[in-house]
Amino acid sequence: MKKVKILVFSGYGLNCEEETKFAFDLAGGEADIVHINDLIKGIKKIDDYKILAFPGGFSYGDDTGSGNAFAGKIRNHLWNDIKKFIDNGGLIIGICNGFQILTRLGLLPALNGSYGKAQVELLHNKTARYVTRWVDLQVENNSPWLKGLNGFSAAIAHGEGRFYADEKVLSEIKKKKLVALKYIKGEICSYQNLEANPNGAIDDIAGITDETGRVFGLMPHPERAIFSSQSPIWSWLKEKSLRDGKKIPEYNLALQIFKNAVKYFNKKLLK
Repeated sequence: MKKVKILVFSGYGLNCEEETKFAFDLAGGEADIVHINDLIKGIKKIDDYKILAFPGGFSYGDDTGSGNAFAGKIRNHLWNDIKKFIDNGGLIIGICNGFQILTRLGLLPALNGSYGKAQVELLHNKTARYVTRWVDLQVENNSPWLKGLNGFSAAIAHGEGRFYADEKVLSEIKKKKLVALKYIKGEICSYQNLEANPNGAIDDIAGITDETGRVFGLMPHPERAIFSSQSPIWSWLKEKSLRDGKKIPEYNLALQIFKNAVKYFNKKLLK
């Protein structure tokens, strides 16, 4: 079967390309790490891919606001290609800094199809500190990225991840079921006695989609939560499984996000 091609953006401080590529490859896809300048110069073409991934990192050092400068470069040079990609049914994911880029670009939530207009913000954490830990997440909508998932746990690492929208926009996001993920007090937060919401995000929102469900942004890093052994409570989970007479799975539920994206197009390729 022909493998689904994924483009993982790189350049100017994005630094989670390798992990993101690994996750998509493990899920059965074929991911390429592509520098944004190679797209601008036409050395690589967005049209050759089915999935676009904007990984985490600190593009342009967050000097003009997280994701802002990278979003500006895309807007100035690749906007028509990105819009065409969405119109043609492609999938897009933005993780952490990638989520920030998507919101700055106005690709999320893109209410009423208004791509290009920034409608929400990812503000500095309420603690005014960079936070790195794991969180528990509850799935809230039926995006193609989230099929078969009720929830999962993943790592976070950000200083500007506090989701915010004004009352009118937030109301429409909820009405249209665009909230994709919420922070909850699950297994990890309970065991480590941590607050569920790590940054003060309004309504505990950790991720959203556009109205198609195909453009997905989230602050947590699912690509850093692929293996069960990456969990901060791995040793406890392993011991608990042994005592229950069970075998702990090799992979975490977060891998399903990448599998879903690859499967979405494998089904289409079979038609």
